[in-house]
Amino acid sequence: MRKITMWFLATIAVVVLLFSYKTSTGPGSSLSAGTVDGATAPGVVTGPGAPADPGTSKGTVARSGSTTVADGPVVQTKRGNVQVQAHLSGGRITDISPVTVPNDNNRSREINKHAVPQLRTEALAAQSAQIDAVSGATLTSQGYTESLQAALDSAQFKAKP
Repeated sequence: MRKITMWFLATIAVVVLLFSYKTSTGPGSSLSAGTVDGATAPGVVTGPGAPADPGTSKGTVARSGSTTVADGPVVQTKRGNVQVQAHLSGGRITDISPVTVPNDNNRSREINKHAVPQLRTEALAAQSAQIDAVSGATLTSQGYTESLQAALDSAQFKAKP
């Protein structure tokens, strides 16, 4: 009888622990980018100047001569928030910087270490946000292209052939 009681209490304890475990896949589970591959990515904003909550950051545009810097909005994905900043000059996209990418766990950091540079390269080559998703990083790819397209739209970007 004592063994049955101990088994029953242990089972209840395990069930309670399993139901109280919080996974990192829920909305709002990502942090500001901070790092990609262990180093701060160019253009990443962290700390007090970090982007606002998703839905409140609509993106901004700053112009200086022929150069325009457009921040895309924060796009909330299932894996975390994604936001990019586009640098435009002479009717061309000259650079794209990640502002926020999911990095709350090792798997997200590993995926984005490869996906974000590939997305940047493809967008610069295409001179638009109309690019293919990176295999294995579909959600980041969707957030990246959505934020980039919104940044280009807010800057009224028209690609020159």
